[in-house]
Amino acid sequence: MNNLETYQNFYFVGIGGIGMSALARYFHASGKNVSGYDKTNTKLTQTLMNEGIDIVFEDVINEKITSLQKENTLVIYTPAIKKLEILDYFNENQFEVLKRAKVLGLITENTDCIAVAGTHGKTTTSTLVSHLCKEADLPFSCFLGGISENFKSNFLFNGNQYSVVEADEYDRSFLNLSPDWAVITSTDADHLDIYGDKNTIEEGFRQFAALVPEDKQLFVRKGIEIGRAHKTYAVNEEADYYSDNLRMDYDKIYFDFHTPTETIKDFVWEIPGIHNVENATVAIVILHNLGVDFETLKKAIANFKGIKRRYTKHIYPSGKIYIDDYAHHPTEINAVVGSIKTFYPDKKLLVVFQPHLFSRTRDFADGFAESLSKGEELILLDIYPARELQENFEGITSDWLLEKVTLDKKEISGLPEAFNKIKEKDFDILLTVGAGNIDTLYDPICEWLGGKYF
Repeated sequence: MNNLETYQNFYFVGIGGIGMSALARYFHASGKNVSGYDKTNTKLTQTLMNEGIDIVFEDVINEKITSLQKENTLVIYTPAIKKLEILDYFNENQFEVLKRAKVLGLITENTDCIAVAGTHGKTTTSTLVSHLCKEADLPFSCFLGGISENFKSNFLFNGNQYSVVEADEYDRSFLNLSPDWAVITSTDADHLDIYGDKNTIEEGFRQFAALVPEDKQLFVRKGIEIGRAHKTYAVNEEADYYSDNLRMDYDKIYFDFHTPTETIKDFVWEIPGIHNVENATVAIVILHNLGVDFETLKKAIANFKGIKRRYTKHIYPSGKIYIDDYAHHPTEINAVVGSIKTFYPDKKLLVVFQPHLFSRTRDFADGFAESLSKGEELILLDIYPARELQENFEGITSDWLLEKVTLDKKEISGLPEAFNKIKEKDFDILLTVGAGNIDTLYDPICEWLGGKYF
């Protein structure tokens, strides 16, 4: 394979994916010719086109594709794409075709890479690390799995000494990276369609941890066995680095941060949940170890606005609250609902959930049923199939899952009907949650509930 610098043209098959779009933005910012295909025109693909990236939405071999030369074109695809005429064309004509993870791995080889892995928490943590790098004006680029509310993108270029990457365990992608620093936030069972069982996914994380050259540059949440020496972090219990003395004042959370040698009091931010204080703790650890002073880190933590679809909260003059979140695993839903119940214990919660993947719904059905029973009312949307086909998962439907939910007030809805059903409900807090296309409800709900939030 040629060096990445030798390619002038980069074609992305599945360019609208959150990880793919970050890579596309990287090469576009580097002055390369970037184009691609995606099945669906979304807000993200529209933004990419507004930035000057050419995207098509039909699986057709057009003149722009046939004009590309294999000598100076790299084709990048996502493993979510199983069968496509465009991809077949590039393979048949002997173009260099690489998975997204491989290309990201090549980029990290030439930088001091900070890689954040975990079945939960990696998007928030990697975005927060990137935000702290930006506030400290470090020379870095970031490749994120979510849209930062601070810089309104999943990619930022501020130099190339460091790279901050969200290390995705799906398809064992993170084993392509070259991490100099790494975080492991969690190793809960997920992606069992790839790994088969919990022991195998834990082994995948051990293999990822083994890629980090220095023990002191591997940070693992306390309680996770990772098979090698490392530094631990935690909240409300002692570790190599930990936070405690959490206090809430209105919507602000205060906490104290401990290193092995000192205590820094009164960090403050507005991101709810103990799990998010964990994420903040390890982000502070990394930046402190890179030489950033605590005064800078305090200011940066205080002005962190979060990630789109990670507990995005709007409070309206009517008193109603709308929260939108990307959670798609029972552990994540429990964290979101737990935070809501902590902050607003007496308010009536309506949950609108879209399951993501038939396999995940099947593998964690009992966990989903338990977490979805913690609100007062549930609208359960049809399963978002992504890369899977219903015919391969006979009997795995939202109706099947709903039977396991113990709420009295529960019902099934298709996505097109969901907004009208929401408008008929009596609730104090509305939570829309899921990783599919449930985000299309976001704008209509915000407009209906009263326009701008405060």
